[in-house]
Amino acid sequence: MDGYDELERVTVAEAAQRLGVKEQAIRKRISRGTLQHDKAVDGRVYVYIAAEPQDEVQGEDTRANTHLEALVDTLQEQNRFLREELARKDAIMLNMTEAMKALTPPAQEEPAAPPEAPTEATEQPGRVEPQPPLEEPTKRPWWRRWIG
Repeated sequence: MDGYDELERVTVAEAAQRLGVKEQAIRKRISRGTLQHDKAVDGRVYVYIAAEPQDEVQGEDTRANTHLEALVDTLQEQNRFLREELARKDAIMLNMTEAMKALTPPAQEEPAAPPEAPTEATEQPGRVEPQPPLEEPTKRPWWRRWIG
């Protein structure tokens, strides 16, 4: 590693404290292979980080990169969560659609017949009897007879 004297073997918790990130960020780096590590016989995981930066500017750059990596890790985790939530909601919508199909009767080919009108007339006071429809005149209109 450029800019560092030597690597120091520390626990995950200590590395997180020194680098100013959460332990989860250190574990994520280990899983990505961007941080050297080993496992002790007792099962503890140790990581190798720089003992001391040679110059102050290099140390600040490393700290800024660490924060950026932590931010990227956080955003990736949020992205994963949102994708899972979207898939869950899609499954709910699919179930609701299927349930609605099961509850809705299928469309009928023929409309239902309207209720039949009563065949017998009942007397109603004040009601005028229906008049038969007017017949169409079979004669020619008067203006056709007069003109032509």
